[in-house]
Amino acid sequence: MLRESSHSFYRKRCVTLYNKSMQSIVEAITKAQHIVVIQADNPDADSLGSALALEHILGDLGKKVTLYCGMNVPDYLRYLSGWDRVVDSLPAQFDASIIVDASTLTLLEKLGQSGQLAWVKAKPCVVLDHHATVEHKIEFTSLQLVDAEAASTGEIIYQMSKKSDWPISAIAADNLMASILGDTQGLTNDLTKAQTYRTMADLCELGGDRPKLEELRREYGKMPEKIYRYKGQLIAKTEFVVNGKVAIAHIPQAEINEYSPLYNPAPLIQFDMLQVRGVALAIVFKTYDDGRVTAALRANNGYPIAAKIAEQLEGGGHDYAAGFKVTDGRSYEDIKSACISTAQSLLDSTDIA
Repeated sequence: MLRESSHSFYRKRCVTLYNKSMQSIVEAITKAQHIVVIQADNPDADSLGSALALEHILGDLGKKVTLYCGMNVPDYLRYLSGWDRVVDSLPAQFDASIIVDASTLTLLEKLGQSGQLAWVKAKPCVVLDHHATVEHKIEFTSLQLVDAEAASTGEIIYQMSKKSDWPISAIAADNLMASILGDTQGLTNDLTKAQTYRTMADLCELGGDRPKLEELRREYGKMPEKIYRYKGQLIAKTEFVVNGKVAIAHIPQAEINEYSPLYNPAPLIQFDMLQVRGVALAIVFKTYDDGRVTAALRANNGYPIAAKIAEQLEGGGHDYAAGFKVTDGRSYEDIKSACISTAQSLLDSTDIA
């Protein structure tokens, strides 16, 4: 009889631990009556889609659900019905919370500043995430399901709902689809696995309507003339470094104040940056008058380096989409130089396609 390989044994052990975590999480959710679903301070399609899907799934189970995010939902995500139910303050009473698409305290700064993070710590808290690389991991709860093999948090929620026989309505299916499409760049990057396609097919059978979602996304993505002209300015001042492989855009506080209420500048320009021939990585920096520097990193397929760069600046994410926030007083130029240096090293590595 052949001895089981160490890899096979390790894989089985991981699956067993995963299933035990899911069982504990399902039990905690079942016991709660009022659940708060928490997004990070930088909501995206995965976090909002996951939150809205949970609102419907748990609501159909008879739960009361409150949706929380410390920041306003950006305009480009408002094609998802229900975005306006997201509030920026926790309710006075709730039984449990679920943090979606984040397993780091760095992304929950607003909760910490308001003092409401203590409320979350005092009650059962579930973490659902798919980011393998994060700094300052959430350690106050053991109810965590972090699956780096999943393309998005929405995919994790679908698998958990399926195994638990939870109802998934057509509206919830739409939201889970939006979650998956957001992080996989429309099923085009390497995060997309065979399981992702199977999940999308299942969601279609449950009533999810991808063509309608795409139509709504495009409609809400339309920009005012002022934003169209601003996009031209951003294109004109985009820097190309590392032999044209890294594109960089910088948005200072004044431009954030003027244009962000109309359209988030990062998604406005970042896709086009990645469309430039030879570009592997696009970085959009934002600098604030109080010294903060934030960055959104997106990488083209075949260059899984976004999280590795963000990691160097106490951020996180996944291979093709990541971000960070620096508040220690370092200058924008120093931070930009650090990103360029790390990108240069990674792109020069033989491990990068």
